[in-house]
This record gives sequence, structure tokens and C-alpha cells, in this order.
Amino acid sequence: MKNITLNTGAKMPMLGFGVFKISDTSTIHAALEAGYRSIDTASAYDNEELVGAAIRESGIPRDELFVTTKLSNTGQREGRAETELEESLKRLGLDYVDLYLMHWPVPETYVNSWLAMEKHFKSGRAKAIGISNFEPRHIAEIKKQWSVVPAMNQIELHPRLTQKPLLELCKAETIAPQSWSPLGGGKDFSFKEQLFANETLVSLAKKYGKTPAQIILRWNIDLGIVAIPKSSTPARIQENIDIFDFELTPAEVAAIDALNQDHRTGPNPEDFHHNF
Repeated sequence: MKNITLNTGAKMPMLGFGVFKISDTSTIHAALEAGYRSIDTASAYDNEELVGAAIRESGIPRDELFVTTKLSNTGQREGRAETELEESLKRLGLDYVDLYLMHWPVPETYVNSWLAMEKHFKSGRAKAIGISNFEPRHIAEIKKQWSVVPAMNQIELHPRLTQKPLLELCKAETIAPQSWSPLGGGKDFSFKEQLFANETLVSLAKKYGKTPAQIILRWNIDLGIVAIPKSSTPARIQENIDIFDFELTPAEVAAIDALNQDHRTGPNPEDFHHNF
């Protein structure tokens, strides 16, 4: 496992386990047993209690784990940006989270929500704070007010949506990028199948004795992007973490970059209605 150093100085594993729609502890145990030490959940996922139970049952020391959760859109709308983290910590059974993200830039509230999140960072209840699904204009707005630079921006990113301008902005602001749905997903179930059949990815998979999914995850790592693939299948969970015994060349990274089509599988932050 490789780590990335956040702008707080904290070390974060470059590959984490996403638990969106995960509803049993056995899946989380499979991930921990495979070697994952970073778990990404959210208040909106309704499984923080499950994550907390799995962590306790694992017996892994707390300081060996990196736990992320997120401020919900409902919490923002209802003015609970200063209190929702306490609710999340109780559900998780933890004294702190390693990273607390604002799930979406809810219109009219996200700037004030960021200022509330800074209080969590300064209190130590969140060792780092960050944003999720923020486009350049959202970053520009909170920059006018921030006293703490976000440690991370978690965004949809995969070979068909490479987000290069946003990545450059994050780099300039010392905001680490993280990809959700790095293998494609959303409601377009054929997308992942089509992506995995891409000639460039298939060719690289054959060269390195890996799968197209592993090539995509390694592409993230070689670009310095933290990835959080999600799977409920133990074999896939193991496959996804088996990417640290090879590296892509700069030319191969560029070839995958060239697959970009600005194709989203999830909501667009610019027109998302924030219904959850």
C-alpha cells in the first residue's frame, strides 16, 4: 500500500474501501482482511453503525485505520453542519474521524457549512476536513472565506471522465484528489462493461497480467489520485488491492488519459438537485 500526504501532514492510504450500499459487516471484514486500512462512509449511506461495529470486531488498532465520513446534504439544509459530526461519531463509536468531507456543495449553504467544518478540524474531532463534488466555482467561493484549506476533493473520476482542469486546480491549492466510482458505475450499468472492453485497457491488462479494473486503479495511483473502489464480492475486493506490484509508464498513463469523453455516470454538481 502506498500513502499520500495530505496538506495537514497526515498520511492516507492511496487505495480505500467505499461502503456505499454495503449492508453487512462481513463485506467490511473481507476488505480489512485483504489489507485495506481506509474506509469511506457517509451519513447519507445509513451504515456508519455497521462500519463502527466492523472496526471494533476487527481488533485492528484505531491508529492503523483511516476513517472518512461525510456531512449530508440534509444536514446542511437543516443547519446541522456544526452538530452532525457528533451524531456520526456516536454511530461509528469513535472519538474522531481521520477525514470529514462535505458530501455536495448544497446551494446557498456550502460556504457556511465549510466554516462550520473548520470548527471540527480545530477541535480535533476531524483530523482533516475536505470537500466532495466541488467544481472550480465552488472552490473559489469557499476560498474567499476559508482559514483552513480543504485537504481533499472527492470527485467522480475514471478514464472517461479525467477531470484534468479540476485536478490542476486542486494541485495548485494543495487539495488532494480522490476518485469515487473509479471503475465507472451509476445507473448506466453497461458503462463499466464497455469500459473494461476498451482496447487500450485490455492490451495493458494482458501486458501486466492484470485485469482492466486493476489497470484503471493503478492509473489512479500513478496520477497521485486516491481511489475508493467499492465491491461486495470478496474476490473483487482482493483483486482491487492487488495493484502495488507494477507501475504504468508515463506513455501508458497518457494513453488512458486520452480515453476521456467527459462522460459522467453520476450527478453533475452544476445541476444536481441535492435530493438526498
